Amino acid sequence: MIKRYPTKQIFVGNVPIGGDAPIPVQSMTFSKTSDVKATVEQITKLHFAGADIVRVAVPDMDAANALKEIKSQIDLPLVADIHFKYKLALIAAEVVDCIRINPGNIGDKSRVKEIVKACEQRNIPIRIGVNSGSLEKQFEDKYGQTPQGMVASAEYNIKYLEDLGFTNLKVSLKASDVQRTVEAYRMLRPKNNYAFHLGVTEAGTQFHSTIKSSIALGALLLDGIGDTLRVSMTGELEEEIKVGKAILKDVGIAKEGLNIVSCPTCGRIEADLVSAVSEIEKRTAHIKTPMDVSVMGCVVNAIGEAKSADVAIAFGKGSGLIMKKGEIIEKLSGDALINRFIEEVEIEAQKRK
Repeated sequence: MIKRYPTKQIFVGNVPIGGDAPIPVQSMTFSKTSDVKATVEQITKLHFAGADIVRVAVPDMDAANALKEIKSQIDLPLVADIHFKYKLALIAAEVVDCIRINPGNIGDKSRVKEIVKACEQRNIPIRIGVNSGSLEKQFEDKYGQTPQGMVASAEYNIKYLEDLGFTNLKVSLKASDVQRTVEAYRMLRPKNNYAFHLGVTEAGTQFHSTIKSSIALGALLLDGIGDTLRVSMTGELEEEIKVGKAILKDVGIAKEGLNIVSCPTCGRIEADLVSAVSEIEKRTAHIKTPMDVSVMGCVVNAIGEAKSADVAIAFGKGSGLIMKKGEIIEKLSGDALINRFIEEVEIEAQKRK
């Protein structure tokens, strides 16, 4: 079992973050927030993909004024992402469930105080968002775009809010590469008990983002660090959620859905394993019961590999085996083999509900 770092729990809408709460997966729309229809459509897609929280950019007054209408049409908790313009944060605080700012770039402390007061009135949290590429001048001049600079910025901004009596917050420390991201989070973690939002910023396309995010977020989660996360990806928003959920599942934190184990292809394979696994994934995607299932391309390793699987299938030449906990329950051929396997998975899932 992974022992998570004990953190102060906050709420973004009805979603708890920190403490012993499940780790929510977030994403951010790329539509113009002032375009209510397009933004609501993207949020709806994210909702059906399994997102727990959604963030929107608020760069101008048109975007800020659109938040109320957007909020009225969605079910997900809404976070407003704001830089520099404190008046936009004041408008957003009347509607959204969380404000993401960097207090250091808001300007005069009196402006930050106004944002804090607005958030306190509705009991909504603030996320301090530190990015390596946009550190305050004093920290970049002293440390450069390093983990030390990121941590110094975070500590400065945390104290900024604490001095105003505000502790309903979470913190993110994002760089565009794995090493700096991981080092910064590890460096800051022992210094406070605020919830951490994990992510690698500007992580690239689906392929590169999946790799970077899996390494960085996986390493931190295995350390017990992290209370919510976003997989930053140049691509389809739904893929961010899919990868984020998979990271939580494969790290062993999320206990939902099937864990499908399939063997690598080799010369012993007697079936089209790639197509078979793809079909099985699609036909079992609706199952939320935690189970281990095994899809093996031959019987050579299948008996041993499938011993720990709740349900397993092993393809042979013209036929194959269905197994449960390593015991063979049926030998079939053709389409009947996959159909019977999926039927047995469904039966086992129903038993465990």
